[in-house]
Amino acid sequence: MIDLKQILSVSLILFSVIDILGSIPIIINLRKKVGHIQSEKATVAAGVLMILFLLAGKSILGLFGIGVEDFAIAGALIIFALGAEMILGIELFKPDPDATAGASIVPIAFPLIAGAGTLTTILTLKAEFAQVNIAIGILLNLVFVYAVLKSTTWLERKLGKTGLDVLRRIFGIILLSIAVKIFKTNAFPMDIV
Repeated sequence: MIDLKQILSVSLILFSVIDILGSIPIIINLRKKVGHIQSEKATVAAGVLMILFLLAGKSILGLFGIGVEDFAIAGALIIFALGAEMILGIELFKPDPDATAGASIVPIAFPLIAGAGTLTTILTLKAEFAQVNIAIGILLNLVFVYAVLKSTTWLERKLGKTGLDVLRRIFGIILLSIAVKIFKTNAFPMDIV
């Protein structure tokens, strides 16, 4: 049953986990490397991943013998590498000149939009909220993600080179912190200690 309060709660939780505004410097940086980011493709791919995880996340991971914790740790390592790139000015994700559309899927659709944190959160939300309300919350977030992806060129002009450099380093530190938190939470669960 559709519940506006649940939809609002799910939307806000996913908005904070996806943090598309915080990913703007990463997206601009990737666009400079590969030329063009396909906003539609990235949004649809992220949406498919999120809905797929909503419907069958634990089962999919179970097919490969992977636990939610393992998945979260792998995502944390990718997020850590992106953060290190942003802070240190190094290039870990080399652009493939033959596959410029690939950057729309990796690392934008996964792990930036539909990363381990987002997918794990979706699995967690199922314990508290109705599936239909989670799906609506996902769709609302995807609309916002698409709008941000489409406006990165405009945002880049408004922020300027210095503003982007400062943002890139600040969000690089935030990404490293998120990666460490996800890693600690899933590598060293509290019940073991």
